Amino acid sequence: MTIRVVVADDQELVRSGFAMILDAQDDIEVVAEVGDGAAAVAAVRELRPDVALLDIRMPVTDGIEACRTISAESACRTVMLTTFDSDEYVYEALHAGASGFLLKDVRRDDLVHAVRVVAAGESLLAPSVARRLIEEYTAVTAARPAGGAASVAGRLEALTARERETLLHLGRGLSNAEIAVALTVSEHTVKSHVGNVLAKLGLRDRIQAVICAYETGLIAAGVASPVRGTPSGE
Repeated sequence: MTIRVVVADDQELVRSGFAMILDAQDDIEVVAEVGDGAAAVAAVRELRPDVALLDIRMPVTDGIEACRTISAESACRTVMLTTFDSDEYVYEALHAGASGFLLKDVRRDDLVHAVRVVAAGESLLAPSVARRLIEEYTAVTAARPAGGAASVAGRLEALTARERETLLHLGRGLSNAEIAVALTVSEHTVKSHVGNVLAKLGLRDRIQAVICAYETGLIAAGVASPVRGTPSGE
């Protein structure tokens, strides 16, 4: 199956470069190149692509607002692009529905890989972006009153002991294969546990599972290794 992609960036050279890289793949087709968020939303509405690459800072409508609209209106998955690994909009973009977040200096192979991973229904973050995301979430959690923190942690009561272990490993950035080794079970069993965790906690994807592991205090800030930029569905 061919993965249909819309590329949105106000810098023509960046936009064209990404499009050329992706179009060179046998299983990917760039169906539109646009220069702002409003045009990206219009392209998604008209062409119904599988993935939209959105620059986080664009004129007319920025990438975050475009992501929010696309996520609400369609099944198209979004990957946010930025020049800065310290972008202050990471938190907001992921809450807008983004399934991935990459730096614009991403390697050719990693860009292609990211599109395939996200199109398959998984999530992906550049390591430095993941670190910033975790820092922001833990800062928010630390600012909560003690009663509020207890309430957040109470969400884990819906999980079995095995599912809680699975969430812990998700928070540490382990792939399904690595979790299977850690729990001494099959990858099929891990996929079942992951699905149960997401469903019981009302989480959209594995990125939100990482966030939840920190937000609930299951993992303390600075204790676990940050999630890697490898596909989270491995």
